[in-house]
Amino acid sequence: MRSNITGFFTAVLVIIFMTISVQAAETVKIGLIDFQKVLKTSNAGKAAQSEINKQGKKMEADLKKKKEELEELKQKIDREALVMTKEMRDQKEREFRIKINDFKMLEKKYKENFNEVNTKLVFQFRNEIVGLVEKIGKRDGYLIIMEKNEAGVVFSPDSMEITDEIIKLYNADYAKKSANTKK
Repeated sequence: MRSNITGFFTAVLVIIFMTISVQAAETVKIGLIDFQKVLKTSNAGKAAQSEINKQGKKMEADLKKKKEELEELKQKIDREALVMTKEMRDQKEREFRIKINDFKMLEKKYKENFNEVNTKLVFQFRNEIVGLVEKIGKRDGYLIIMEKNEAGVVFSPDSMEITDEIIKLYNADYAKKSANTKK
């Protein structure tokens, strides 16, 4: 999928450059943005990462507690196994296996929930950034703005990079949203 997108963007760039005359090429504006940098350094990106980490740590702590309870139960069963009847031991071991399966199902559920929250926040973040990129692209007359990592850009002059401008605008928008939410 990623290679298809990269190939598509490469083909688009080749077509654009082939159809533009040498004189017009001097006025073409192409921009690059690094979504990962925006996610890591913007206030909204940091807040999203903090929320993801917070939920992940909560789930991890809950799973750790449940695992410790299972280990204690296993030790209790092992200690008492010598004084139990075979039927009682079989029943306790069956109950323990059920609890192990419950733990595994809970662990799977937490992973799915974590991935869902992560995907939702990243999707929301990406949509907000795309809106800002479109705004800057129209305002400043860019012909095309590409995501630096997904477009397969190996080298570009710093003058094409608009990530810092996006971060400034995104931080300003995030501050406005946060102020309106607190009211």
